[in-house]
Amino acid sequence: MAKGYWKKVLDDIKRQRKAKPSTFNAKYLAKLKRQEAEWQAKTLKQWTRDSPERKQEFRNPSNIPIKRVYTPRDVAYQDESRDAGLPGEYPYLRGVYPTLYRGRLWTMRMFSGFGTPEDTNKRLHYLLEHGETGLSIAFDMPTLYGYDPDHPRAEGEVGRCGVSVGSLKDMEIILEGIPLEKVSTSMTINAPASVLTAMYVGVAERQGLKPNELRGTVQADILKEYIAQKEWAFPPEAHLRIIRDMMVYCSKEMPQWNYISISGYHIREAGSSAVQELAFTLADGFAYVDLGIEAGLKVDDFAPRLSFFWNCGMDFFEEIAKFRAARRIWARVMKEKYKAKDPRSLLLRTHAQNSGASLTWQQPLNNIVRTTIEALATVLGGTQSLHTNSYDEAWALPSEQAATVALRTQQIIAEETGVTDTIDPLGGSYYLEWLTDEMEEKAFEYFDKIERVGGLLNAIKTGFLQREIAETAYRYQQELERDERVVVGVNKYQVDEKQPIDTLKINEEAQRRQIERIVRRENAKVQEALDELRKTFEDEKANSMYPIIKAVRAYATLGEIMDVGRKVFGDYKEPPIL
Repeated sequence: MAKGYWKKVLDDIKRQRKAKPSTFNAKYLAKLKRQEAEWQAKTLKQWTRDSPERKQEFRNPSNIPIKRVYTPRDVAYQDESRDAGLPGEYPYLRGVYPTLYRGRLWTMRMFSGFGTPEDTNKRLHYLLEHGETGLSIAFDMPTLYGYDPDHPRAEGEVGRCGVSVGSLKDMEIILEGIPLEKVSTSMTINAPASVLTAMYVGVAERQGLKPNELRGTVQADILKEYIAQKEWAFPPEAHLRIIRDMMVYCSKEMPQWNYISISGYHIREAGSSAVQELAFTLADGFAYVDLGIEAGLKVDDFAPRLSFFWNCGMDFFEEIAKFRAARRIWARVMKEKYKAKDPRSLLLRTHAQNSGASLTWQQPLNNIVRTTIEALATVLGGTQSLHTNSYDEAWALPSEQAATVALRTQQIIAEETGVTDTIDPLGGSYYLEWLTDEMEEKAFEYFDKIERVGGLLNAIKTGFLQREIAETAYRYQQELERDERVVVGVNKYQVDEKQPIDTLKINEEAQRRQIERIVRRENAKVQEALDELRKTFEDEKANSMYPIIKAVRAYATLGEIMDVGRKVFGDYKEPPIL
């Protein structure tokens, strides 16, 4: 990117917000100003003398000061056609599709995966039978790092936080009986994303399908791993090269597949604010656009398959504003900076998951209420796909009952509340429109800071982004401990509880069964594929997806494939943060 772009846009935004009234005429605004002054002098002053407000200053979790009341004066600078537009039209603030939920409801996904492949296959079928409309597969820690279940580092972790996958055989079992041509699948996997994508292709081939028939998403967002989740296998440059290979391969062979789900979710779970999630996630997205262009792809050939994965926390209006601002920022930058011509390249398509960090192990049934509020905010924010958390997830992976309640939460919002009847129903709220603009401006301030520290990769390697998140998390924790923020059941309205709910128990036999399933195929086919992969990794210009798929077809294990990369690329240690 050319230097100074972010600063220029930021200056434009600030100048625009100080401009003369556009939506309302000056005479009307002057009248409102007089009315507000009279209200403060008479009604408000007398009322607060007898009934003082709970705080001297209200700030949302992003540390944005919130006024007592918002009026047309707070958004008088806005030009409706320029700043908001209509659904399905630039700048897509009000939604990426012209009819939104009046045409089709969002995809309902439940994060599913635990124990053995057989356990997970049973849960996937259960959820589909109960109305889930898209699959979402979670993997255990060894799989996330690219280790086989018999690796020493896998001890005690097999099947614990997701399903264990050691080879194509496991994926075949997970997806047994599921028609992949009819269901889209989301896989939350990053460091070994290319291998799991190859396994999905392998299962499809055994169902008689071609790669170009598959729909779904693989997360593959390695940049946020260095920022937040810390599950990488190689140095950043090596992982980015493999993502580049995936982009090129999928653009050619899997045109319906979203090969990167750019994830703010884990940035938020690490302690960031909503503004930081907005800014850092979009910065990652722009970095992947740069990567695709550097690989020789035209922006309109690959950008339409980029998707986003957002968190949704408890501050209702902040979250809705975040989704709206994200769409406008993405559309503007893709159009102005990257010169995208295809309207699909401008669409920020959203999957969202309610905040796991907002769930409490204290009084866990309260989490049903939290999830409902967060899901409603996500829907009002215009998501295309949603995962609702289960009330027991602060204790364990979801039980069948808890997962059903979480799915029913989405279905009740969709079918009973009326919020899907119109598009962007909170659009025009003075507070929401002002907050959307405020979050957009603060995001561009971060884009400018990231450029000034040397770009996104340097911001990661120097720990700039990680320190920003750590400082926000520390401030929030201090506010909790000083009772400046309340979490019901944690620092207010506490009760003494023993084990309040029954939780899912992972079969202790899962590790033994998965180890037994691992078969080291010391045959020529596997070795040939792994040798080819090693040579490809050593050749910067070669595409690694093809030998990875070849190795997967030969039933090479996940660990065997990832170990080739570990030997070629080495490891990575992040900088000290504090």
